[in-house]
Amino acid sequence: MGVVISFEEEQAKAETALARLQTLVADDMIKVNQTILLKMQSPVALIPQLAGHLIASGGKRLRPMLTLATARMCGYDGMRHAELAACVEFIHSATLLHDDVVDESDLRRGLETANALWGNKASVLVGDFLFSRSFELMTADGSLEVLKILSNASSVIAEGEVLQLTTANNMDTTEDSYMQVIVAKTAALFAAACEIGAVIPGKGSAEQEALKSYGKNLGIVFQLIDDVLDFSAEQEKLGKSVGDDFREGKVTLPIVLAYRRGDEAERTFWRRTIEELDQKDGDLARALELLTKHNALHDTVERARHYGAMAKDALAIFPNDDYRQALIDTVDFCTNRAY
Repeated sequence: MGVVISFEEEQAKAETALARLQTLVADDMIKVNQTILLKMQSPVALIPQLAGHLIASGGKRLRPMLTLATARMCGYDGMRHAELAACVEFIHSATLLHDDVVDESDLRRGLETANALWGNKASVLVGDFLFSRSFELMTADGSLEVLKILSNASSVIAEGEVLQLTTANNMDTTEDSYMQVIVAKTAALFAAACEIGAVIPGKGSAEQEALKSYGKNLGIVFQLIDDVLDFSAEQEKLGKSVGDDFREGKVTLPIVLAYRRGDEAERTFWRRTIEELDQKDGDLARALELLTKHNALHDTVERARHYGAMAKDALAIFPNDDYRQALIDTVDFCTNRAY
């Protein structure tokens, strides 16, 4: 059972939009992938084995591609951006390893998670290793501004993960408090990945702020659509079954909206299933009925479109070239994606 959030043609356009970005940065991504492979090596055999499992598991590499594209859009013609893009991917990969432990997840992108295969201790420690590698890349770059931006993003992400613990299984979570969580845990790295694209070629504060705004709003779009996909995506595309967030008691925006708009009987249902995790056969179907009844999925997508429009607006100060168009198209990909 699921909910269709966009037409098939919109999803096809979304995939085409991502393909444009991938094509533009394809040569630079070769260097990024070489750096990733080099820097995850270690004489401790489990480290490259576990890290390689995660990194080779089919991710889109969206965040490093944003660093590459924004730097090129800002006129950069060197290769510093490739190592910093790899740094961004290491930060992201480290957070995924830690997230899967916290969430007790067994599946990511259709494959068993590292913690399912090697255990929680190894996953946490290899996540720490990847964080350390990211800081090695930052310091090797030599820019204090880049170091400041990426290290601050790492701190904010950690704060967001801790903050999310306070909203889990808590139906008193407000829309504002949930937005605070996703800005920290998801949007912060998108923002940093884009902002350093202006720092690398030495652009000024206007370009930096514009790209930071673009990345932050794009990250919000990405996470809001993720919330919707949990109730609508095909398992083979998303790499998890429909309703995983629901089963784990995660309070996401669609649930916040449905709870706020529901009557007392419906709120009792949400408290039982989310706060108490007392879930029975048919509860996921009932949750989907309530989300549909109160337009919670539709309105979450509409909020994503709002943030997407702000992301696009932030690019207005840049020349209208292929890179800017690809970044605009990437907003459409994140809004209309089916996985």
